Amino acid sequence: MNFLKRHGLKMPVLFICFVFIQSLFFKFTRHPETINIFEAKLEPWAAGLGFPGLFVPGGIFSARVIGSAELVAAALLLFGTFVPGRLVVQGLGALLSLAVISGAIFFHLFTPLGIEVINADGSPDGGQLFTMACLVWLSSAALIVARRDELKALIGH
Repeated sequence: MNFLKRHGLKMPVLFICFVFIQSLFFKFTRHPETINIFEAKLEPWAAGLGFPGLFVPGGIFSARVIGSAELVAAALLLFGTFVPGRLVVQGLGALLSLAVISGAIFFHLFTPLGIEVINADGSPDGGQLFTMACLVWLSSAALIVARRDELKALIGH
């Protein structure tokens, strides 16, 4: 029980960081799969709603912007987990992680992206990206609940 109490929250942190950090190569190098998701699927959808430019390079929801937010979230989570006395930083990382991944889940559910993403080569991903997003969301929510006292103290409650 003592081991779980001391180390149990490291698993969701490491999972979120794994998912976010491994995706950075794709987001920062304009990988064909990233172009397929952001520019070929989401950008035409946004433009059709009257919001062109949101998902193109330089747009507010471009792959690099989202990747940067994921990198910051991962850094906060890792710092807050492995530097003693910084649990509130872990809570802030979890909040940022939840925000980013909530956006991802929204775009999977309510845009042409879909739950099962069709890759650039035409093959389906079998819902893998969506499933990972849901698991990151659950992990982030669990961390927020675990760090609620530190987060409340941060805002003075």
